[in-house]
Amino acid sequence: MENDGGGLASDPDVVIVGGGPAGCSAGVFLARYGLDAVIFDRGPASLRRCAYLENYLGFPAGIDIETMYDLMHDHAATAGCEVVSDTVEAVARSGDGEFVVRTQDDRTVTAERVVAAARYDADFLRPLGSDEMFAVHEHEGERREHFDRDYPNPDGATPIDGLYVASPAGDTEAQAIMASGRGARVARTLLADVRRERGFPEAIAPHWDWRRKEATLTGEWTDRDRWDAWFDEQVDGDDDIAEGQLLELREQEIDRRVATYVSEAEIERRTERGHKRLLEHIDDEYILEAAREIEGRTKASGRGGGQ
Repeated sequence: MENDGGGLASDPDVVIVGGGPAGCSAGVFLARYGLDAVIFDRGPASLRRCAYLENYLGFPAGIDIETMYDLMHDHAATAGCEVVSDTVEAVARSGDGEFVVRTQDDRTVTAERVVAAARYDADFLRPLGSDEMFAVHEHEGERREHFDRDYPNPDGATPIDGLYVASPAGDTEAQAIMASGRGARVARTLLADVRRERGFPEAIAPHWDWRRKEATLTGEWTDRDRWDAWFDEQVDGDDDIAEGQLLELREQEIDRRVATYVSEAEIERRTERGHKRLLEHIDDEYILEAAREIEGRTKASGRGGGQ
């Protein structure tokens, strides 16, 4: 699911440095909202040092690392991310405030926001010039520096506008599933900031990414006027939003929320699509073996029913 970056846009909304659980999780949430996100992933990764992943929820017999990476990158790409096999060497700030991201393969892209999600190395952030990012420690008599894992806020935001840290970040990276959750949390922090900048009222700036059953959309909530009233209730007197912009935002938000309700037919369609997509990541040999076992059970059941 990776590419060589040949068609890479020079100005995505977000650059994510690191394509492990934290980076891919962040990418899925950001891209599903509609942001143009690029994930750079090449270099040392802690998960690749794992022999076999046995405690990631949803895989009762565990999962091998290569398949896990394929699934993560496939998910990010399907959501809309561009996953590029390249290493980010430096992140700096341009004169107009954008981030300038330079890679090992001599690519340069600009972005409004950057998510650091590479566990082992944050040296690429040094050009930003914040001494507070790095702490000093002694090792065998030598003075060394390391990224201060307490530098980002718990939600991933940092004192540098537009810079978010999913990793390195304390104990949240101790397990793959924790890192995934960290990436999602940081993405939601970023999305809330984006929505605030776009003018959404503070009460609804946080974004929730989930689907609801259409059958639960009942009563007064089937009426568009009720949604209009709900949105107006979220606007605080301190929200400085022009009336025309407020009306536009109201229509956008209500359209988005109503679209999260999914019919039974659509649920079935997505379920079928999801199962088939998983099959693409399973070795054909195992699929054929399972098919033969199913065929054998079916034949045996048929013989038993005719006796």
